[in-house]
Amino acid sequence: MSGSLRLRRVKRRALGRERGVALILVLGALTILTVMLTESQDESSADFAAALATRDQLVAEYAAKSGVNLSRLLIAAEPTIRKAIGPILGLLFGGTVPQLPVWDHAPRVLGAFNDKDGAAEFATLSGLDTASGQNLGFDGAGFDIDIVDEDSKIDVNSVAAASSFAKARLGAQLAGLMAGPQYDPLFSNHDSDGAYSDRITTCGAILDFIDSDQDDDRSFCDPTSTTAQQAGAEDGFYQSLKQPYERKNAALDSFEELHRVRGMSEDFWSTFVDPDPDDPRKRTLTVWGQGTVNVNTANPQTLYALVCSPANVDVMNTPMCHDPTAAGTFLGAFAMVRAFTRGAPLFGSPDLFVSSMQGKGLFGPVLAALGMQPVAFKSNNQLKQQMSTESKVFSIYATGHVNSGSRKTRIKIHAVVDFRGAPAPGVNMAALQTAAAAQAAISQATGAGALSSAPTAAGALGSAALPITAVMKPSPGGNIVYFRMD
Repeated sequence: MSGSLRLRRVKRRALGRERGVALILVLGALTILTVMLTESQDESSADFAAALATRDQLVAEYAAKSGVNLSRLLIAAEPTIRKAIGPILGLLFGGTVPQLPVWDHAPRVLGAFNDKDGAAEFATLSGLDTASGQNLGFDGAGFDIDIVDEDSKIDVNSVAAASSFAKARLGAQLAGLMAGPQYDPLFSNHDSDGAYSDRITTCGAILDFIDSDQDDDRSFCDPTSTTAQQAGAEDGFYQSLKQPYERKNAALDSFEELHRVRGMSEDFWSTFVDPDPDDPRKRTLTVWGQGTVNVNTANPQTLYALVCSPANVDVMNTPMCHDPTAAGTFLGAFAMVRAFTRGAPLFGSPDLFVSSMQGKGLFGPVLAALGMQPVAFKSNNQLKQQMSTESKVFSIYATGHVNSGSRKTRIKIHAVVDFRGAPAPGVNMAALQTAAAAQAAISQATGAGALSSAPTAAGALGSAALPITAVMKPSPGGNIVYFRMD
């Protein structure tokens, strides 16, 4: 009996020691399950957030693309708008109706297709309520638009053809841009690479970097000469850098490539090239223009570079070209007139601009009253050849945005659109392409001395016969020559 009792006591003690094991196992299992559940929840939340971010990025991207395409439509419609109000403007400009800068009003005109704020701006402008319209605008998304005509800038790519005349003209314009004595400190110190680049060196470096000449001679960039001059070797400078490279000797594809040119220090860049990165209208140079400057849309500093070009005026006998005070008067006068007219075109033709600078015409007395002295040009015709009153190349800066709670998603697009050769909206594109193809075939057959075969060639012409023509089809919305999305 005592042995049995002793055995029961031993078993009881063993069971006592095993008490709580099940609880520990349960708690351990719950802990593991909690960790697994938390990890799964975190992964699901991250995947869900990534999906939302991807969705918002896609919506913002297409909102920006919508802004670009709507802007192209607005620019393409400008001739139609001009024709509608042409009789009124003709009275002001003596029968010549200049291009209307409709792109300056793009945010308000396109507001009906934008978000609620854009629709409110459109309603204020037009007096129309878009609330009852269908398929208008965005819900929770929108776009910001800024359109700048590149023909309001000095086109440095105009020397890509290595024409001595183009070199001399661009060199003179750059010399006029940098001529003021207030800029002397910029050219009296060494560059960041240790080199010394004065005005002539910097001007010549711009010409040499872009022109298609393959020689190693550096353009002297004498603004008073009508032919390109050479002075020493140029490639040696780029080869002596820590990370050497060669001149491009071709047209620049992007504006940022100008940074590779000798003398393009940050001070030079912020003074002459791009004074305000947030406002592309203040840029003075471009790589996408058509070679002439639109005097109706150019900023005052660009106009100053044209007027004070040594090829156009006698700099020392033109106060505004060598006196900082007179230069400030010119810049201030044009800025004031532009602000007063709110972007309306001032000059119906380059002739009116030239006469105004000489103190004549409609705006000459106005500029004289603001303190600007009349300018005597060496050749009116030569100056007018550098100017225009119509822009054909435009930069469209579109930013698509999506607001989802506290998260804001933005996609930026910069598209450069060339409207040269673009037909008017509503033109029968199929008939236009057929006519162009037939004309190309006839020209090709005529050049080969087989005029009799031209109708056959024109009839058999297709996209396979002229692949470049098939790709570069004329479009009322112009051709996109540069596209960047950030």
